Amino acid sequence: MRHGLEIPCGGGAVAVSTLVELGELAESAGWDGVFLEDYVIHYSGDDPFTYDPWLVLTAIAGRTDRVRLGTTVTALPRRRPAKLAREVLTLDHLSAGRATVAVGVGDPGDRGLAAFGEPTEVAVRAAMLDEGLDLLTGLLAGERVDHRGTHYRAEKVALRPPPVQSPRVPVWVGGSTQAGAVRRRAARADGIVPYKLTDTDGWADFTPDEVRDLVAALPPTRADGQPFDVAIGGRRRRPDERAERAYHRELAAAGATWWLEYVPVGDPAAMRAAVARGPLR
Repeated sequence: MRHGLEIPCGGGAVAVSTLVELGELAESAGWDGVFLEDYVIHYSGDDPFTYDPWLVLTAIAGRTDRVRLGTTVTALPRRRPAKLAREVLTLDHLSAGRATVAVGVGDPGDRGLAAFGEPTEVAVRAAMLDEGLDLLTGLLAGERVDHRGTHYRAEKVALRPPPVQSPRVPVWVGGSTQAGAVRRRAARADGIVPYKLTDTDGWADFTPDEVRDLVAALPPTRADGQPFDVAIGGRRRRPDERAERAYHRELAAAGATWWLEYVPVGDPAAMRAAVARGPLR
């Protein structure tokens, strides 16, 4: 099981240089991946500083050689799939094939939706995600896409150059496993970033048995023949590191391929310390 960091894309008065520094530090500290949130307006504080994750990841790519780079999670209904595909493909080339993108319907409390007139109805955003997911995976595979749908259109177009990764840049789907649609969408992609509750103010860890059941309900392999990615976590490290290590071992045995540890917005020195201590292996 690989270990990744989930890093905010803003919040408070955090400097973008701090986020880039954390990404660079993650590689030297032994982390396997750096995944940024994706918000136009961050959810913490009043008028918080917020940065585009793909530009930040591009800066990190230029300072690293090994860590996988991506988002958890990009609200696909808020972005044009073709524009997102172009950004991800560019990062894939700049990073020599280390890009991943995770998509979902978006956080219901995302204030960047209503503030800019984006659809807020869950049913509309779900329909946009369902339609946009096939368009995105096709474009990220370098395929010539011909699509005419309710929300998106592509007329026999392919994005060049094709991805470094074959057959495509990995696409993960995020969302609550309480919604069966999340598992169905993930089965069309390369991985899942699940959480248990639809109420994002609450939190509950997956048990190893729940992870085992989730793995059994998903494809055994992704498009490139590698194991289907199941990225569990998304919370801060708990104080009892011995218990945390034991829990991680149980998740790995159940079939999880990634553990994602969250670094909350705070004092830059505290954020650096959380990254510098490295993963629990």
